[in-house]
Amino acid sequence: MSYQVLARKWRPKTFREMVGQEHVLKALINALDHDRLHHAYLFTGTRGVGKTTIARILAKCLNCESGVSSEPCGVCGACLEIAEGRFIDLIEVDAASRTKVEDTRELLENVQYAPSRGRFKIYLIDEVHMLSTHSFNALLKTLEEPPPHVKFLLATTDPQKLPATILSRCLQFHLKNMTPERIVAHLANVLTQEVIAFEEPALWQLGRAADGSMRDALSLTDQAVAFGSGKVLEADVRAMLGSIDQGIVYELLEALAATDGPQLMAVVARAAEQATDYAGVLEELLLLLHRVAVAQAVPEAVDNSSGDRERIVALAAQLPAEDTQLFYQMGLLGRRDLPLAPDPRVGLEMTLLRMLAFRPQGMPRPPRERAPVEASSLKKPEPARVESAPTREPVATVTQIHRAAAVLAAQPAVEPMPASRPVLQAVSSSPAAQPRAAEALQAAYAAAPVVPETVAPEPSAPETVVAEIAPLADKVLLGMLDGRVWAERFNVFGFGGVLGTIASHCELRQRDGARLTFVLDSRHAAFFDNSHVQRIQEQLCGYFAQALTVSIDVGQPQAETPHARRERLRAERLAAARAAILADPNIHLLQESFGAQLDEASIEPVHDQTSQ
Repeated sequence: MSYQVLARKWRPKTFREMVGQEHVLKALINALDHDRLHHAYLFTGTRGVGKTTIARILAKCLNCESGVSSEPCGVCGACLEIAEGRFIDLIEVDAASRTKVEDTRELLENVQYAPSRGRFKIYLIDEVHMLSTHSFNALLKTLEEPPPHVKFLLATTDPQKLPATILSRCLQFHLKNMTPERIVAHLANVLTQEVIAFEEPALWQLGRAADGSMRDALSLTDQAVAFGSGKVLEADVRAMLGSIDQGIVYELLEALAATDGPQLMAVVARAAEQATDYAGVLEELLLLLHRVAVAQAVPEAVDNSSGDRERIVALAAQLPAEDTQLFYQMGLLGRRDLPLAPDPRVGLEMTLLRMLAFRPQGMPRPPRERAPVEASSLKKPEPARVESAPTREPVATVTQIHRAAAVLAAQPAVEPMPASRPVLQAVSSSPAAQPRAAEALQAAYAAAPVVPETVAPEPSAPETVVAEIAPLADKVLLGMLDGRVWAERFNVFGFGGVLGTIASHCELRQRDGARLTFVLDSRHAAFFDNSHVQRIQEQLCGYFAQALTVSIDVGQPQAETPHARRERLRAERLAAARAAILADPNIHLLQESFGAQLDEASIEPVHDQTSQ
């Protein structure tokens, strides 16, 4: 006996055997049991969801020799002949091959005659949207008022192409795509009945690849059984489908969570050795990010479909929620733009690097190595090197003193702080003189101008003295921190990304020793959560090099926030720029001589200092 494929062998024979589509089955079962039958039914939906199967079961229900009901006996002559496809009163028509009006007229010539064998003469027209306009017109009158012994069962994958006149004459039932969970459960039952060994992760691979079609899932399962020599194993199914190794996707996300650029590139290089589909990598990464987001928002909803629930939960704890959402959005855009990249691998790498660069924490800078000091260099002093980022090494600490001295300055300037040398001398003279040095430093703060981060340390300052003054400078700076200083010197604290946006809308309401209380503007609290409090606290603790406690309440700021101050200063500079342009005699000359018109919306300040 020849082999029968699973999709045909396991085609449902009754409504009870159907998987899914409960909303359709309930209406049909009630109509059959209460004798409320319509003359025309239209079943719509994508391929392989059960349109033709439901139509054939309905034909059995209508012509079963035991009577019209939702439970055909399955053993009478009519049921067996319908199941075998040889029932004379079930006329199945493939509209794709019979589109002409002549075919439709020929089909309808026999409508008036009574059924030869069954109770009803049933016309099952598959892919009915393929009929021509003239064929639809020929069908209209019969479809609206057929003889009592005729039923029309129409099926289509594209109901949008059907005329409204046809749609209005039918009861419409839209069949939904199958969820992977339903497909996996059905495949497990089928393989168990067929005594075929399988692994559940392999079934999930097949369920997702079927894309909502049960028939496609069964066909892929047939292929997987043949590929695996009678077994359905995850490795075989992944190789058959050309799917991405999930381990690579997990390593990519773990490298992103750890902000580890070298590891990220190493994983991509390893994926390239496997002739990877880079679009598939992005797709799998998006699916993984979705599961991580679910674990962060609703932990109990995380499924264990691939036996990786614990790994998903660990990633959810390691990755901030806003990073997850940012990575997902960038992955979507990267997948869309991948065909435009000069090379698919380049497109994938740029998408991953963009995720690193634009995450709130930013991409870490590689550490700079200091060149070894030679003896000959002591004879000829070298200019001090300026580090690109704040550091706790002794050479860079004088810059921190300058920055601290600038906190209370009213006007920006570029001159070095004049009082830094007396303060250094006070500290270097004696350890007991440090209280006196603190007073001198605090007095210097009150009159000190702003010194940019690029100011080099004074060459004559010994490194040991600089190292001693750094904690003192930070302590005095923290002691003088209030709402005005927070707003005026916000940029020196190094906030960036989403965290910087949230912090810039905060007002420093109260400082009680090492406890800082902020109020976040309620209009900008949509993306705020408790993780931001912890990260702002860590940022400030790192800046001041001492333990601080930060609390943030959502409300209405009473004083100016850093963002409000920046916008105010920019508006003032823009107003000044516009006034200067409008008062410029050259502008007036151009207007009078050539009839020029000034586009005031294009005026911008030449140098915006609001960020200083």
